[in-house]
Amino acid sequence: MLARSLCCPYASLYKPDTTDFKENVPLEQTSKAFHDAAHRELLDRDHSLVAFNERVLSWAAREDVPVLERLRYLCIVSSNLDEFFEVRSEPHLTAKRSGDKQGSYTEKSFDRLSESLHALVERQYGLYNDAILPALAHCGIKIVSHGERNAAQRLWVKQYFEREVRPLLIPVGLDPAHPFPQVANKALNFIVRLGGNDAFGRSNEIAIVKVPRVLPRIIRMPDRVAGTKVVFVALTSVIRAHLSELFTGRTVDQFSQFRVTRHSDLAVDEEDVQNLRMALRQGLVHRHYGQAVRLEVSSGCSEHLSHFLLKQFDLPAMALYRVPGPVNLVRLTQMIDLLDRPDLCFPAYKAAPPMQLDLGGNVFDQLKQGDVIFHQPFESFEGVLLFLRAAVNDPNVLAIKQTIYRAGADSTIMDLLREAVRKGKEVTVVVELKARFDEEANINWAEMLESIGAQVVYGVVGLKTHAKMLLVTRREGKGLKRYGHLSTGNYNSRTARLYTDISHLSADPDLTRDMENVFVHLASQSRLPRLKKMWMAPFYLHDKLIAKIEMLALAAANGESTRIVAKMNSLTDLELIHALIQAGQSGVQIDLIVRGACMLPARVKGLTDNIRVRSIIGRFLEHSRVYYFRQGACDELYLSSADWMNRNMVRRVELAWPVTDDVQRQRLIDECLLAYLHDSQDAWDMQPDGSYQSTRETGAYPGHSAQAALMARYGMHNAKAGEN
Repeated sequence: MLARSLCCPYASLYKPDTTDFKENVPLEQTSKAFHDAAHRELLDRDHSLVAFNERVLSWAAREDVPVLERLRYLCIVSSNLDEFFEVRSEPHLTAKRSGDKQGSYTEKSFDRLSESLHALVERQYGLYNDAILPALAHCGIKIVSHGERNAAQRLWVKQYFEREVRPLLIPVGLDPAHPFPQVANKALNFIVRLGGNDAFGRSNEIAIVKVPRVLPRIIRMPDRVAGTKVVFVALTSVIRAHLSELFTGRTVDQFSQFRVTRHSDLAVDEEDVQNLRMALRQGLVHRHYGQAVRLEVSSGCSEHLSHFLLKQFDLPAMALYRVPGPVNLVRLTQMIDLLDRPDLCFPAYKAAPPMQLDLGGNVFDQLKQGDVIFHQPFESFEGVLLFLRAAVNDPNVLAIKQTIYRAGADSTIMDLLREAVRKGKEVTVVVELKARFDEEANINWAEMLESIGAQVVYGVVGLKTHAKMLLVTRREGKGLKRYGHLSTGNYNSRTARLYTDISHLSADPDLTRDMENVFVHLASQSRLPRLKKMWMAPFYLHDKLIAKIEMLALAAANGESTRIVAKMNSLTDLELIHALIQAGQSGVQIDLIVRGACMLPARVKGLTDNIRVRSIIGRFLEHSRVYYFRQGACDELYLSSADWMNRNMVRRVELAWPVTDDVQRQRLIDECLLAYLHDSQDAWDMQPDGSYQSTRETGAYPGHSAQAALMARYGMHNAKAGEN
């Protein structure tokens, strides 16, 4: 059946487990009543996302985590919340304004979600002030307020303000000729209530000071004034200490920093535009000034000023977040970058060279011997670059085709594609212009590639191209041979060091022919031929997954041993959820490893007794999608670019493909599934009420962290490679 696990003896997990199993239910007994009952039990997606951020925030609370990493997790939560408000909160807010009582979004949904978000933000700033700042101070690192600064430090701050800050600030006094200025999304601002009269004898009392993004939000003081500690000062503290100097002849009676978050999901009618690239570039300008959805102010902000801002941005009271600290914790990552304290960070981890690749050999000759799989970031992304670099430099390579979803602003991949064009190869790149918050970088890359002669394709109207594939066509003898790379993650060398993903190199003729057909389909939008090995969304992937689940449900109902283990980032597709629930009720043992949002409730008596859900939050962001199905002694494993969300199934171009080599499949089972199912350090198990319970120190394998085990394993491989 399954080989012994390479990590630890977990193979017994895949034996039939009859404990707590409900009596098998024939499939024909399922009904609309079942679907309705199951739907009522489903968890709320947005609350599930808030719960995910609570789990991320738990790392900031862990005293066994180095303090700068704790600060980093705190910043990650702030970044996640920014995106949540920018993308997910607008329908709730609209329902609140409209007084909606029925539907998915209502007044009540806004209030409940706001309560959860306020509680999360309160906990976040509590950790910042009561745990992380004291821990930093214990290590000789301090952010000093105006009241804490000595005379020399105050003088330095004043000089810094006059030299670096004041020339960039233009306070705007509000009057009929100077209405409330346009305030950009997530920009730092000050609101000031003034006493006295202005230069024209008027008593207009409100002024706004916009703080340019170019100014650093955290500044390190020089050693000559810092003393024996490493001392930082926040830009907000610098400005507030000298705020009155911006208003000569007036008194500053009240003030507060503030930041407004705006709805930022770009909406472009692709059917009604002549040039999608230009339409998106224009849309990016307006994104910064979309509908306001959240207002953050200092905790000491007066009711007068906060009420004025809420009215200005047309926001209800629950959209106001009073914070005892910087309104943008994300920018505190700058402090981490300014510190050279490796002792306060995770021990450095250097990714191992891909074990199955000879970095000094001919990659094409190696792939003729069999497929190569490597597990990022435990193994290096250099394997992908090696493959593409070999294609660029090989005179026998005639064509290179690649999809780009998130390449980043600085990309070695793009440099190599540019070199390939220069060397006369046919280069086709499918660039997804609508990759959220990467639109501008992708537009710039698309324009660069087009300008040098590459064929740039923007995918299919109405769909996002989320599939990750790279196809090389090479002349060999009298014919042509294809070599391909498929991945669960993006072609981004930076995130490849932070996200767990699987890269798959293959010369399999069926698999690479499928890739060729997908590329032709995306470029020409001609009818897609039947694929031999791949499942592609939006055409087959959804139906294939449901059919696979239903087949196992039928087998389980007939008494066969069956198993499903699926690892993904999110599970929100209703049809897949209902198929899983029915399969579980038929006796299929199901384990779901879902990092983020999951609407399927686990271990609910009478509904999902046989379904377990766990989330892994570790040093690296879990990003790989791996699906395992077993019926009797036959098992299948698929890798995919897709989460189990409706958007991935019907509004995106996604791929799933099988791993057919027994050794490779067992390796992925060991590393991506078994190790995570027995993680007792970084895992959270969903409870029947939808909450999550940490497994730290309580698991069957005390002290086992899947990520730590994989780092140790590949670290040893790295050490051996260094010795050789």
